[in-house]
This record gives sequence, structure tokens and C-alpha cells, in this order.
Amino acid sequence: MVKMNVESFNLDHTKVAAPFVRLAGTKQGNHGDVVYKYDVRFKQPNKEHMEMPALHSIEHLMAENIRNHSDQVVDLSPMGCQTGFYLSVINHDDYEDILVMLEKTLQDVVVATEVPACNEVQCGWAASHSLEGAQQLAKEMLAKKDEWRQVFVE
Repeated sequence: MVKMNVESFNLDHTKVAAPFVRLAGTKQGNHGDVVYKYDVRFKQPNKEHMEMPALHSIEHLMAENIRNHSDQVVDLSPMGCQTGFYLSVINHDDYEDILVMLEKTLQDVVVATEVPACNEVQCGWAASHSLEGAQQLAKEMLAKKDEWRQVFVE
């Protein structure tokens, strides 16, 4: 297989076991800052995916709430394949703390009463949301938190 520029294109998606959280890469800036990118995989690639309204809502909820648990979050972005998210943090290489941060954030999703920024002023597709779907995704991910450290099928 030819090495690709995009890290996830070099990952054998047939050998992973979702859900998992893995360090997908790092980038060091000119002044020494390091950005850590995590693959936060909710669904098994090519077997299942998140439906868009639920994915959209959990993205809003997680992107807003994760920043309550860390000021080192750079971005939380959904994967186009609808199987997970990329979490980018700066100068924070403590994997166990990342897992705690994600767990707290997903717990926030479970108890949310509304989707933040779910309106035409703050969102580019405000009609496509599902709080209930987002909460179900969060519950499913939390139920398997003991599996998050294992990326590959044994």
C-alpha cells in the first residue's frame, strides 16, 4: 500500500475495533507547541455509522462542552465517514486525562436539555439535529468506555 499524506488513510480500517480513542498524530509548531490529534471512533468502520442529525447534534454538544473540561482543546471535528471525531488539543499529551475529558463531555451530552447553537443564526443546517439521537450515541459510547484503549482486533 502506498503511504498517503492523510494519517487515517494509512490506517487499516478492517483491523480496528470501535469504539476506541487513539493518538492519530502530533504536530510541533515553530515555537515548541505540540498539537495532539486523537481519533475518537464511535462506530465500526464500514459496518455502521452515525446518522447525520444525531452526529450533528453530538458534535455541537461535545464541541461546546469539552471546553468546560479543558482549555487546551483546539478543535473537535466529525469524520466524513460518520464513524467518529477528531479531537485536537495543544500541549496536552496525557492520554488518560483525554479519556476522562471525553467521559465527562459525554456525560454532559446525556443530561443536556437542548443542543447549543441549534438555530439558523449560529448553525449552517439548523434543521438537521436530534438531541435524542446524540444522547443515545453518548450512552452507547459511555457503555463501552472500558474498550476505548483497545484499537485493534486481537
